[in-house]
Amino acid sequence: MDDARAVTPEGIMQLGWGFWGSKALLSAVELGVFTQLGGGPKSLEELTRSLKLHPRAARDFFDALVALGVLNRDAAGAYANTAETALYLDRAKPSYVGGILEMANKRLYRFWDGLTEALQTGLPQNEAKDGGEDLFAVIYSDPEILESFLRGMTGVSLPAAHAMAALFPWTEVKSFVDVGCAQGGATVAIARAHPHLTGAGFDLPVVQPVFDAYVKENSLQDRVRFAAGDFFADPMPTADVIIMGHILHDWDLAQKRGLLAKAYAALPAGGRLIVYDAIIDDARRQNAFGLLMSLNMLIETNGGFDYTGADCIGWMKEAGFRDAKVQPLVGPDSMVIGTK
Repeated sequence: MDDARAVTPEGIMQLGWGFWGSKALLSAVELGVFTQLGGGPKSLEELTRSLKLHPRAARDFFDALVALGVLNRDAAGAYANTAETALYLDRAKPSYVGGILEMANKRLYRFWDGLTEALQTGLPQNEAKDGGEDLFAVIYSDPEILESFLRGMTGVSLPAAHAMAALFPWTEVKSFVDVGCAQGGATVAIARAHPHLTGAGFDLPVVQPVFDAYVKENSLQDRVRFAAGDFFADPMPTADVIIMGHILHDWDLAQKRGLLAKAYAALPAGGRLIVYDAIIDDARRQNAFGLLMSLNMLIETNGGFDYTGADCIGWMKEAGFRDAKVQPLVGPDSMVIGTK
């Protein structure tokens, strides 16, 4: 009886109403709250005025962000970034990861309203719904959406890229190619961490101006180049290491196997392939983010899904890799390393 009384619905309610806090954070990123506070604390009146907010709800909004743990407020009532939001959500800093949150706010938030329908039909709920263009056709045809998407990929890739730069034995190799490089977040992070490396970003030609600008911003033009191509239609560039980050989960099983086979063909003997995603734990019990990301692939793609480390190791060995292992990175992300 005592045990029954100790059971409460608190966890259920927090999860069920979790979209409230999510949208508050996404709106704060959209409005530039954390960038405004990059120069130091501001009063309620200063923030309300600089962000052009209506006074009715401004105090509740900022105090909600305090309660959610993404802002601090001092005894005088001034608001400031936390250590995490100062580092990761200030657009003026190279460590900014808010691009992926901007994309979530502009696109994914509304599409997830169709999850129930997606579960019943197996069909995407984004722009492709009812016969529209698929995800990538929409993204790559609109320069504004494309740039937002590419920045978003930098945001989602940077923490994993920094971990990869520290954990992989880069001293053993001289060159790498980042397949599906987007803006170049991972490409640049690895090249900056290891000055002996030369790197290339491989993506569709329309991506090159955004990639080149990011590389120039980081003063790496002498060691990092762009290679234009379509990883389904063209061979992958050759290098000691090929990286596929947050790429494999976009595609169905046949396409996944095809991409792994192409990577194998492009690598020299002893070359290595790094695949990183929100790799689901083999027991499928712990990595909730990876499992929810797989549902996001249901929302966004025709056949994409996330996968376990054991799944990826099996596919790599089918492609010819003689050895493969899983290495955790940071947060929900892990890398699977295959050796030719």
